[in-house]
Amino acid sequence: MREPLEQIASQLDALVQQLGAAQRRALARELARVLRASQQKRIAAQLNPDGTPFERRKPQLRAKVGRVRRTMFSKLRTARYLKTEATPDEAVVAFTGMVARIAGVHQLGLRDKVDRLRRIEVQYPARQLLGFSADDARTVEDLVLEHLAR
Repeated sequence: MREPLEQIASQLDALVQQLGAAQRRALARELARVLRASQQKRIAAQLNPDGTPFERRKPQLRAKVGRVRRTMFSKLRTARYLKTEATPDEAVVAFTGMVARIAGVHQLGLRDKVDRLRRIEVQYPARQLLGFSADDARTVEDLVLEHLAR
């Protein structure tokens, strides 16, 4: 089975190419905005793009009693770090700066240093922060058709 994004591209590519550059950029900007909101919502719900939950955190050894726990990646999913970019040819949703490295470690399940001074490294489980789900494919298709209808 082909990727959902490839299916959409093959079906709607000819119609979108008939639009002018400014209209394609506006469509890409709208797509990026909607996809960022979708990614933020999915990260807040701690779900991978395929709908499976993120692997749970390991229990902390020195967790303080009565401490308020934040959800995983609460700052990472804000618009400050999760940026959108739109050109007439593409819409991009990506992490920026130092956060991109941290997100990449979690996305791919790599090893990273927890404590730089003591040089403690940890193998993180793969948690797909950014990804394209079936719902996203339907949303993109609907947005493109709605934009073409206008």
